[in-house]
Amino acid sequence: MTFMVTYQVQADPQGKGRPKFTRQGRAYTPAKTVAYETLIAKAAQEAMGASEPLETPVAVFVYISMPIPKSYPKKRREACLDGFERPAKKPDIDNVAKAFLDAMNGIVYKDDTQVVSLHVTKVYSEVGMVEVLVKEELI
Repeated sequence: MTFMVTYQVQADPQGKGRPKFTRQGRAYTPAKTVAYETLIAKAAQEAMGASEPLETPVAVFVYISMPIPKSYPKKRREACLDGFERPAKKPDIDNVAKAFLDAMNGIVYKDDTQVVSLHVTKVYSEVGMVEVLVKEELI
């Protein structure tokens, strides 16, 4: 039986921020990124329940729903919802995926090096959120 877990994060998608540096040269993660990754980790932990982190190769599917800007007129909003216009703007799709992959470390899987397949999609929606599916990739 293949193990699968799905969950959602009901918040506007954010990309993983670049590391910041102190005057002494020490690197740290920006507070906004830490808060977002904590939100992701809580949702992942809830979805996993009492299950232990996977130790097998996994496939990860990330579906990013970007909120439609309020300034868009009705026709353009409809085009966004019908899939004729896609959100080719920030946050970058890879940075959002990286935030999720890092936040799931030690919760859904032992380490994100286990991810052997990654599928990421970014679309417009009425509300911002990210849906995730992680499943074992068995041979």
